[in-house]
Amino acid sequence: MDFMSFLPYLIVMAGVTYLVRAVPFLLINKKIENRFINSFLYYIPYAVLSAMTFPAILYATGSMISAAAGLVVAVFIAFRGKGLLTVAVGACAAVLVAELLLIPLCASL
Repeated sequence: MDFMSFLPYLIVMAGVTYLVRAVPFLLINKKIENRFINSFLYYIPYAVLSAMTFPAILYATGSMISAAAGLVVAVFIAFRGKGLLTVAVGACAAVLVAELLLIPLCASL
């Protein structure tokens, strides 16, 4: 794709991104006091991050089984209240163990 055909896409994307961020500041000039709207706005970043991250978790490894193992271990460690680094290391270790177990198992079949 050459630059001249890419430029309209870039301008539209920049405009939409700017409008989504700027319009709320222009329309709302006082503190939001509605509990429902505050709660909704509070959880939007978490919902968007999970919607973007969850599919990547399932397709980031060599097989769906090792990805599921990493996901299960990560959720378990996170529910135990551990930090992000501990969760990430635990999930990576689970994927590594699952991959090491899957390779000999699949080769013997």
